[in-house]
This record gives sequence, structure tokens and C-alpha cells, in this order.
Amino acid sequence: MIKNLEPKCIWRNFDALTQVPRPSGHREKVQQFLLEFAKKAGVEAFQDPAGNIVMRKPASPGMENRKTVILQAHMDMVPQKTKESTHNFETDPIQTWIDGDWVKAKGTTLGADDGLGIAAIMAVMEDKDLKHGPIEALCTADEETGMFGANDLPAGELEGEILLNLDTEDEGEMIIGSAGGLDITANMEYKEADTDPDDAALKVTLKGLRGGHSGLEIGEGRANANKLMVRFVRSAIGENDARLVSWNGGNMRNAIPFECEVVLTLPKENVEAVKEAVADWRDLFEEEYKGIESGIEFFAEEVETPKTEVPVEIQDNLVDAIYACHNGVIRYIPTIPDIVETSSNLAIVNIGGGKAAVKILARSASDSMKEYIAETLESCFNMAGMKVTQSKGYSGWNPNTDSEIVKVMAKIYKDLFGNEPVIQVVHAGLECSIILGKYPGLDICSFGPTLRSPHTANERAFIPSVPKFWDFLKKTLEEIPEK
Repeated sequence: MIKNLEPKCIWRNFDALTQVPRPSGHREKVQQFLLEFAKKAGVEAFQDPAGNIVMRKPASPGMENRKTVILQAHMDMVPQKTKESTHNFETDPIQTWIDGDWVKAKGTTLGADDGLGIAAIMAVMEDKDLKHGPIEALCTADEETGMFGANDLPAGELEGEILLNLDTEDEGEMIIGSAGGLDITANMEYKEADTDPDDAALKVTLKGLRGGHSGLEIGEGRANANKLMVRFVRSAIGENDARLVSWNGGNMRNAIPFECEVVLTLPKENVEAVKEAVADWRDLFEEEYKGIESGIEFFAEEVETPKTEVPVEIQDNLVDAIYACHNGVIRYIPTIPDIVETSSNLAIVNIGGGKAAVKILARSASDSMKEYIAETLESCFNMAGMKVTQSKGYSGWNPNTDSEIVKVMAKIYKDLFGNEPVIQVVHAGLECSIILGKYPGLDICSFGPTLRSPHTANERAFIPSVPKFWDFLKKTLEEIPEK
């Protein structure tokens, strides 16, 4: 059982957290869980108007003169699961298991992003022997779907001078900057056309891709299910007189889509040709992504012919737009060429029943490049006749190379473990940038234990990294500078 792993104070709390349903958008149970925990731990806690849970713990005796530290993590998790899983994220606990040095979940995301951060906060709050100055905890709501808790954080609520974000996914890294993000949504409605009753219908399924975090793993060249599928669909339309009935690919804006399913109608005499084409495309995809993707499944099965389909002119416009839509890395940071600066993730495509919707997450460490990619994507879908909207978005977190807390923590890390930490910026959206916009005087650093494949059903936490993370956090709290 994971609650018996070391350090028990973190794994016991994480185990308890896995029993509480907390997918993004459904935060009531975890909010109540955290409030009840704080009451038992004997620390002040309240829920703010944004749905965040704030806790406060006074300084240890003799450490009242230290700067106040804000420990910050998000309480929600990405609800991804395998096709075979019957898990209900709104009602069911996460089923964890130990696989060698890794903690995993059975058929679902693990929720270590950012459940281990929350568990560490809980461990600090309940520890009676830990030495520290004044501590605030900020457990934010709905980070994974739009950072709503951070965006709506009331001004003047926090008193801290240093913010330690516990949402980094490589132990030994200290993050001092992150990318900004923007949601792009394209919608349209159309009147469906009648299908030819003599036509056949095929459901074509693509699955088995790795998926992954649309920021941290966008530079690894992983396949996007929507982008692979559009190549096949465009070919089937042009070569086999296929017609599009429906398209369902991806389900989370901040996850690289790993599955896609379309339904096509076509003349009966072309069915076998399309089935053969599916096999050929599968072989091509396997060749193109050799060394990156394994276990690609791409197959077609005959289904009952539906009564309606997408009109030809709408179909062609939508397919062209999806084909043309940029996905993946646009460029790397010129001064740090191994870090992605700007990217887009063609996350969700839903077409059918007279409606079409495309959802994309654009990221950039540069506000001007974020605007550029947003307008590029808007232009692409405008040409397809879709109505395009952009979220307000959030700016990147510009690194402070003179940060006092980063210098203190870098020395602590080397003293503890004998090697220098990696100090860098990441191509992922951290709430630090938003919180810094509301509290511009904060000194910030982000760190955490090692996780792999967050936002996928293969999410896992590296067990040996957690004791180091906990020791580093404890020693940092002991050595927070004086006011």
C-alpha cells in the first residue's frame, strides 16, 4: 500500500487524497476534505470566493522573525482514463498500485499532479516538530481547466513574501519561469445533409498513442490523434468518395490527444479499399513515429449507416482547417535553444449532430508570440467559416535571476545532496505568473518530486524522488531568510 512508503507523512496524505474524487470542475468534495483536515490539524483554514482553500500556521517558537512563506499547489486533477476503464472520476476513488520504483493508477491518471504537492502541504501543516517561520498554504481550484482559482484569487488575501509552488515534475529542478497560455475555441453550426441510403458506413478508430502534457511533453514529437486522423480522412474523401458523419478526438485541452474516432459514409464498393487504406496508414504512422510511439492501433469496422452527415462544403472546410491547423512547437527560446518558447496543441475536435467545435491550447513564454500563434489559429478557422473566441489567457512568468530564495535553495540543495540543482524555465503554465500579477512583490520558486506522463492514464510518480523532495522542503522552511 502506498501509505506505507517513505516518507509516510506525504504518502499517507496522498493516499487519503486519492480516495476523494477531484476532477477539474468538481471541487466540492476535495474542498470539504481539506477544510476537515485543517480542523483536525489545528490550523486556521477557510475557503475564499474563488474556491481556493487557504490555511495558516504560525511560526515555530523563536522563528517569528522569518519571512512568511506561501506553499502553493492545486487541488484538482486531470480526469483521463483508458478506453477500457469504467472509472467515474466524480464518484470513484483512484486505485493506486506500486510497480517497482513507481506509483501508478489502474487505468486512470494518478493525480500526483498536483496531489503530491497538496500532500506535502498537509504534511507541513500537521507536523508539530518541523521548524519554520509563518506559513500560509494556498490550495488552488481548477488549475487544469483554466487556472480559475489563481485568476480569481482576491487581492490582499495573502500575507506571504515568498511563494513556493509545489507543481514541478522533475526532482532536482528549480523552476524560475514558465510559459503563458491562451485557449482558442472555434465553433459552428450547420444543417445536416441526408445520407445516400445505399451507402455503407465505417467507424474508424485511432488509439494507443502516448498522449501527454501539452506543455512539458509537446517538444518530444509525440503524435497528435487529431492530426493523424485528418490525414487519413482527407485521403478517404478525395480517393474513395467518403463523407464525414462525425469526429470525436481528445477530451482535455491541456493534454495531447491520444485517441480519435470518426464515422464515414461511402459507396459500398469502396469499403474494402478504405479498410486496406487504414492498414496502410497504420504502417505509415508506425514508421513515422518509430522510437516515439509504440502500440498504435488504427482500424475500421462497419456500422449501421446513419441518416445524416456533414454537408460536403462544410466537411471540406472543416477538414482543410484541421489539416492546416498548426500543432506542436513553433519555435524555441532564442537565448535558451533547448527550451520550447511557443507551441499549440490541437486538443479537441468534436463534429456531428449539426455542430462542430475545435479546442486548442496555445502557449508561449513571449506575450507577442502568444498573440501571433493565437491570431494564426484564429485565421485558420475563420477561413472555415467558424466563430473563433480567445480566452483572456495568462502571461508567462519571467525569471528573476536575482531571486534571494532561489539562491538560498540552491545552496541548501547542494549541501543536502552534493550536486547542483538545475535552475531553468519550463514550457508549461504554472500559476506563479498569475499570482505574481496580483502580488508583484513575491519571491518565487517552483519544485517537486519526479512525475512522468501527467495528464495521461500512464501518469506515475517516482518513489525515490519523494524523500529528497520532502527533505529539501523541510530544510528550505528551516532556512527561510529573516524579514
